[in-house]
Amino acid sequence: MVLLWVFISKKSCIFAVVKQLDISIMANGKLNKNISDKLSFVSFIIPEFAFGYKMGMQDAYFYLKKYGGMDFLNECWWSLHTDNPLYAIRDMAQVCRNNGGYLK
Repeated sequence: MVLLWVFISKKSCIFAVVKQLDISIMANGKLNKNISDKLSFVSFIIPEFAFGYKMGMQDAYFYLKKYGGMDFLNECWWSLHTDNPLYAIRDMAQVCRNNGGYLK
């Protein structure tokens, strides 16, 4: 398991746990482009999800992790990042609802 700090605007940060990453993700001291793009999208979409549902970023992260949103994000990030962020957030919330999560 690789633990990464992803810094975002306003000096706040989210603690992203990136599962199922091989230790060899770094080649010549640089992150793999695919992993870098994935981390950029995750660091963008979690704060957007938090803002959309009026919750803190840490609360949003733990909510997504508990109800399967992070697994969905990890598996489907490529298709989610090509869509409008509002639809990506809606899809993540629907996955969480299907797994027992409830948001207003």
